[in-house]
Amino acid sequence: MTLALDVLRTTTFDRAKTWSDLNPEERRRRTVVAVRDQDADTLWSLTEAYLTLHGSSGTAISPRTLKAYRWAINRYLTYAGAQAVNLLRASSSDGVRFVRTVEAEGLSASSTRVQLAGVRLFYAALRWADATQVAPFNDVKPVREKTAAWDKRSPYTHDEVQALLEHADERMQALILLCAHGGLRISEALALRRVDINLDGRELTVRHGKGGKQRRVVIGDTLIRALNCLPEQQGSLIGGSYPAAVERLRRLCHRAGVAYRGYHALRHYAGTRLTREGASLDDVARHLGHSVLETARIYAKWNDDNLRRRVGQW
Repeated sequence: MTLALDVLRTTTFDRAKTWSDLNPEERRRRTVVAVRDQDADTLWSLTEAYLTLHGSSGTAISPRTLKAYRWAINRYLTYAGAQAVNLLRASSSDGVRFVRTVEAEGLSASSTRVQLAGVRLFYAALRWADATQVAPFNDVKPVREKTAAWDKRSPYTHDEVQALLEHADERMQALILLCAHGGLRISEALALRRVDINLDGRELTVRHGKGGKQRRVVIGDTLIRALNCLPEQQGSLIGGSYPAAVERLRRLCHRAGVAYRGYHALRHYAGTRLTREGASLDDVARHLGHSVLETARIYAKWNDDNLRRRVGQW
């Protein structure tokens, strides 16, 4: 565990203790006032404290997850304010209407589930503070995803990845290869630092993957050459924010004549290529950092070369 992560977790725990050290009546009073004033910062602080103290991950909850939950709660607070929803007396009907509104706005099924998890956590925190006993989202279910997982976002093809690399500068080449060869999530690639790379050992370390987990990733010659071309700098190796990285990839896809499918489709390319080249599902899952082996089966679905050869002979 890095020193920076130690400091972050200590700070998170200290903030949580600020709430837990209050006597119950004062904690309730501050919560009610925050709800009345639509004080998003205070309500998030309460929710974070509850998650830190009572969540299964404790202080090990990842910054990415915290950011997603805060986004979900802020979205709900905005909705509640516009629709005059009494937060402390919200009904299951209010919960259903909110989720259906989110779905109607085009939020994906996975993002809707994150939204639902965030607002359920928010109400658990309100109940912990004894500000209310309502649970408007407990029985709410998002619309079931009708499209199979492997059909929702297909990977870039090998030719498309090569086209992107040919039109990219050195910085974007490294970022593309981190996702397409290293199989990193975009958040993991943007957070990578020079100290996380062991060129002699031909591997890199993802410090804070999904769920706050750390993993080692094997890297090949092409990615090593791309990383060697990057200049020395403080902080993250690639630099820049997620929105900026998305915009860079959009522009690159336009120049290369490749349909934009986001960074995750590069990660899908890594899994599909490994499967096509005969890697076991265990190897694929380990390379991509999947905690559940079954998740890696999606890449076998995309790799339909064997199926095409068989059916083609009919």
